[in-house]
Amino acid sequence: MCGGFTGEHEGMNIKKIHLVETKEYMGGVQKIYSFPNGYGASVIKHEGSYGFDQDKWELAVLKDEELCYSTDITSDVMGYLNDPEVDQVLRQIADLEVEDA
Repeated sequence: MCGGFTGEHEGMNIKKIHLVETKEYMGGVQKIYSFPNGYGASVIKHEGSYGFDQDKWELAVLKDEELCYSTDITSDVMGYLNDPEVDQVLRQIADLEVEDA
C-alpha cells in the first residue's frame, strides 16, 4: 500500500503552498501538487476527464511523481470533484504517512 491518512495538515492552504506546476493538458488544464511526504496529486479538467461536462475536476494520487492506486484515499482516479472536494482530498494526500523503505 502507498500510505495511510494521519490528519496532520488540517489548517494549511494546500493549493498555494504545494502547487508545483499548471500546464495545458489534452486541450484543458493539469495542476500538479507535491508534498513533503513524497505524495502528490495530478488534478485535471479536459474533455475526456471524469466531470468535465459538469465543470468538475478529476484527481489522481501520485507517489514519487508516479500514479499510485493503493492509498487509504482511493484505489483509482477520483472524478466529478468540485473545488472544495479537491481541497479536502489534497489535505488527505498531504497527511499520508511516509512509507519506510
